[in-house]
Formats: sequence, structure tokens, C-alpha cells
Amino acid sequence: MSTLDEEDRREYYRIEDMIALEIQPLSGPEAAGQEVLQDASPLFNLLSELHLSEFESQHLLRQITERDRNTAAYLKVLNKRIDLLSQVVAQTVLGKFDEPQRVVLSEGGIEFEHHLPYPAGSYLAIKLLLMPQALGLLLRAKVTHCEPESFGTFAIGTEFQYLTDAQRQLLARYILQRQAQERRLAREHTESGN
Repeated sequence: MSTLDEEDRREYYRIEDMIALEIQPLSGPEAAGQEVLQDASPLFNLLSELHLSEFESQHLLRQITERDRNTAAYLKVLNKRIDLLSQVVAQTVLGKFDEPQRVVLSEGGIEFEHHLPYPAGSYLAIKLLLMPQALGLLLRAKVTHCEPESFGTFAIGTEFQYLTDAQRQLLARYILQRQAQERRLAREHTESGN
């Protein structure tokens, strides 16, 4: 049974967003396995690796900053250039996705509408392209519920399975950045309305 604190935390780390999403059912060893999924698209895999390697090197950049500010400043400029290149790759990858759709995203899972039903307990490969950071993630998820909606679609809730620490941290960072952006926009709207 979850406590009120766990429920509050879950709500805090949950956002509604528009993202590019691709769903594939998993079966057999892929469904039960704990290994990181790989996509058939080399560009998407490259995009994922760019962000994971950037995340994994952040602690090194902090150490360099403590010792040599000039080198750290130069590395930050290089990192910015790599981010710009990853956005170019993301735009290419985005062309292969369907239109972005409304989802509810958290560190623990994702809820979305889909034209096909997937029974509770089944496993999916969920490919996410989160913009504007150009963050590409391919995650394994277990379907928690699937309910019919209007117009022949289904509301599907999932729980991510076997996330790496880097994947979890990247999701958390994206969610926190989106929440900060929403608060900033709301504050600007309130200030401009006065």
C-alpha cells in the first residue's frame, strides 16, 4: 500500500506533454530480458548514446571545473556544439515518427492513447523522442491497464521496466525542466495579465 508521501512524489514527477512516440510489442526473451533495448535505426541509437554519454560525463566536467575553469568553459562550448548536432539528428529521426501526441509521463511510466489494444501484463518497446532537448530513449514497459476510448482508440498505461540509472536520471531531468518551464510561463502570464 502506498503512503501519501509516495502519492505526492509520484504526482510531482508527472507531466502532461506532447512527444513523438513509437510503440512495438515485445515477446519472448525481449519481453523478459533486462538488457538495454536497441533500435533498428542507427540514427536513433546514436541520439540515445549522445545523451547517455553526456549524462555519464557530467561528474567529470564538475571535477574539471573545480581545477581549471578555462578548460571547463571550453568543454562546455564543445558540449553545446554536440547538443546542436544532436538536435539536427533528432529532426531527421523525428521525420520517421508519427505526429507528436499527448501523454502523461513520469519516471515510472507513460500513459498514452493508441489505435491498438495491448492487454495488461504484456510488454512493449516504447521509443520516445523528447524535444527540444532531442532526447531519444528506447524503454521496455509493462502494460498496467488498457481501456477503450472514443473513436476506436485505447487509453494505455505502462510502467517502465529495468531502466538504467542514466535513463532514469535523464527522464527525471527532462520532467523537472518541463515543470520549471511551465511554472515560468505561468508566472509570465500572471505578470503580463496585471
